Amino acid sequence: MRPLLLGVLGCSLLLSVRAFYSAGDDVVELTPSNFNKEVIQSDSLWLVEFYAPWCGHCQHLTPDWKKAATALKGIVKVGAVDSDQHKSLGGQYGVKGFPTIKVFGANKNKPEDYQGGRSSQAIVDAAMNTLRTLVKDRLSGKSGSSGSSGYNKQQSGGGSKEDVVELTDDNFDKMVLGGDEVWLVEFFAPWCGHCKSLEPEWAAAASAVKEQTKGKVRLGAMDATVHQAVSGRYGVRGFPTIKIFRKGEEPEDYQGGRSRADIIERAVDLFSDHAAAPELLEILNKDILKKTCGDSQLCVIGFLPHILDTGAAGRNGYLEVMMQMAEKYKKKMWGWLWTEAGAQMELEASLGIGGFGYPAMAAINLRKMKFALLRGSFSETGIHEFLRELSVGRGSTATLGGGTMPKIQTVEPWDGKDGQLPVEEDYDLSDVDLDGDFDKDEL
Repeated sequence: MRPLLLGVLGCSLLLSVRAFYSAGDDVVELTPSNFNKEVIQSDSLWLVEFYAPWCGHCQHLTPDWKKAATALKGIVKVGAVDSDQHKSLGGQYGVKGFPTIKVFGANKNKPEDYQGGRSSQAIVDAAMNTLRTLVKDRLSGKSGSSGSSGYNKQQSGGGSKEDVVELTDDNFDKMVLGGDEVWLVEFFAPWCGHCKSLEPEWAAAASAVKEQTKGKVRLGAMDATVHQAVSGRYGVRGFPTIKIFRKGEEPEDYQGGRSRADIIERAVDLFSDHAAAPELLEILNKDILKKTCGDSQLCVIGFLPHILDTGAAGRNGYLEVMMQMAEKYKKKMWGWLWTEAGAQMELEASLGIGGFGYPAMAAINLRKMKFALLRGSFSETGIHEFLRELSVGRGSTATLGGGTMPKIQTVEPWDGKDGQLPVEEDYDLSDVDLDGDFDKDEL
């Protein structure tokens, strides 16, 4: 999987635990590029573990998972998905915690949650019980698969056909060309075998994309044999044909894979391309920090000099650099924050910042309580190099002070103006004798 919304900091933090499974194991490494072929199109029973390299429970499960895979070799397939790398794959099956184990049985589009124990023996026993049930169902003529008859009914496999917008000659221009959303449109023919194979993948992807992009990317489908005006306008001759529509641009042919994971990945990329840059927020209280960093894989925080040292113009210059970098890295969907030097002393202390060296910058992975510090210049070039080094695993990281979140102070927001020195009190010195001799005992 190509590194997704994991946040590049995770790459540098997890090199030592990342390789859970190797080619020599009997556990099949699954990715968006092979999942559909290996699992969905397979007649075999599959047990699939969705894990994260930083997860302690996943690390404990690994030897038992390998042992179970060896015992079940040739009988039941055992696979594993690195959900940090392949978020779209875990997302389409509702994976929220780690490790999550799914059983892909008769109906591959509707996996069941594994409810057994985590020892190798318990995993093998559960697999064999499920296999016996599967064989009995086949012997009695039962089938777990479900057919499909259109894009307006519920689709098994984690998606709803209601999330696929039915497009026609009458509504196409208004919905697709007239809206602000990015569209992936499938032109299909009811008699087309490839279209029928794509249908459940398209429906499942539509539901996942709707959730992950908050409706900013939409999936539609048009029966090109009925609505020939639009399909003719765009030169549709084969089925299925998938085109990408962006507002104000010429449509382009979709060139990706046809599995739901491939479709989701392309849709999320399109969303990232057209997403607005993240907001750069001042740390005014603990809730801002918690929400911004908690919702992001990586949080970039700038510690700017006191307003008396820079004035409004100087501060705005630093903020402009940060906003430009937020725009540059908007596909990562990181959080971006800033604070004035000395306003959050405990946070500075936990990062080893404080008292000097402003402006400074830290990249924090709040879930792992890890951070890295900018060592170069506070400039576009320096910050870019800092984040790029992290992305290739070269950045130096450390644990946030004590492994616990420091206390965040509630402060007033900057008013956008230059700072003012505090007003000194006036003292009456008229009765002070400055000419008299000082008694040595008074010194």
